[in-house]
Amino acid sequence: MEGWLKAALDYIPRWLEHQMRTSEQPGCAIAVAHRGKVVLEQAFGAADLAAGEALTPRHRFRVASHSKSFTAAGILRLREADRLRLDDPVGRYVRGLHPKVAKATIGQLLSHSAGLIRDGLDAGQWQDRRPFLDEAELRAALAEPPVLPGSARFKYSNHGFGLLGLVIESVAGTPYREWIAREVVARAGLEETVPDMPAPTGAAVARGHSGKLPLGRRLVVPGDNDTRALSSATGFVSTAGDLARFFGSLDPDARCRVLTADSRREMTRRQWHDPHSSLNRHYGLGLTIGRVGDWEWFGHGGGFQSCISRTAVLQGRGLAISILTNAVDGWAHPWSDGVIQILRTFERNGGPTARTRDWTGRWWSMWAVGDLVPVADRVLIAMPAMLNPFMDASEITVDSRDEGSISLAGGFANHGEGAALIRDADGKVVAVQIGGTRFLQEAEVAAELERRYGG
Repeated sequence: MEGWLKAALDYIPRWLEHQMRTSEQPGCAIAVAHRGKVVLEQAFGAADLAAGEALTPRHRFRVASHSKSFTAAGILRLREADRLRLDDPVGRYVRGLHPKVAKATIGQLLSHSAGLIRDGLDAGQWQDRRPFLDEAELRAALAEPPVLPGSARFKYSNHGFGLLGLVIESVAGTPYREWIAREVVARAGLEETVPDMPAPTGAAVARGHSGKLPLGRRLVVPGDNDTRALSSATGFVSTAGDLARFFGSLDPDARCRVLTADSRREMTRRQWHDPHSSLNRHYGLGLTIGRVGDWEWFGHGGGFQSCISRTAVLQGRGLAISILTNAVDGWAHPWSDGVIQILRTFERNGGPTARTRDWTGRWWSMWAVGDLVPVADRVLIAMPAMLNPFMDASEITVDSRDEGSISLAGGFANHGEGAALIRDADGKVVAVQIGGTRFLQEAEVAAELERRYGG
């Protein structure tokens, strides 16, 4: 493992722990896989606030629309076996559809360009107001005409991926959950992933939580719904580690026991641009494609009543990141971007050297908390409360063991001033001087504030 990557993996949990504290999220699990091997796996917070149960990396989450990527892999697997083609009309495999729905191609369904309604005329399943659709209800909805003509634009549809589940059942002659568990999940070597609830007996499951508003407190949302005919769109239950390994295997350059490199290139190829989004996202076949700075990623997000999640693969770098949160307002998406920003910073700058290794740690003042992060022969002052902790970070040039100078900073900061490590009699660093401000350890600042204002 490259030195910069090891340093980045050391800092990511430190940053995420502070993000958890400031956001007051219930729980978060993260996994990073490098060339198919999980190299970081950690959990923070609670699996169930009401029960006081601590979250672990082994807890499984509802990962919702990650299911679409598994379903897409299943369709591509059937295509490799010459059992269907992407330009086949779906009506060839599923009867009883509206004539215009029947003309939609499998490729259009995979790329969300068939023009189908997103969640039906009654989407109460997403509010926990009704059960998810059974097969008869889904078929009844698919007997209605599409909302838009095919190939008019990108239009996300859970019903479309429910229809792809029916395609798999028709072609394979086996129930969707049984076939996808055998031909995709098991073949990928995933041991903590199932296509829907209930989870296996004895498996730890993270409970979801409502937002703090409008009640002013979070309530536990069980999140144990069987999604029935929409398993292929949103049913999956998994861990961050399994997702990082599976999505990492979809990189065309990776080793994959499920799909050929040609199929993976087709899945990750940009099919449609999201036309009304400032994020400049695209969609392939069951995969979202995005960018953070100059780094492109592919993967998928998921949103259930109880969990928000995202997995992102940094194509060409052999890295996959999965972040799972167990609240309806979970921060998985911005935290995923933040992790990519951290990785970009360390790749660009490198890991610490012997000269800078002591310039580390989290340091507090009344105004702010900063992390000293050594990179090569410099030290960055990261702000862990920010979603991109290295944005406009000041830099320290180390002049001697305990002395340095602020060689780069914004015009409102301390450019050109001094920096120093303050040690106790035993040689331990106990404070940091940045310009005219002394930063202390958290407990000292907390005690100082209590003395000054607590009475």
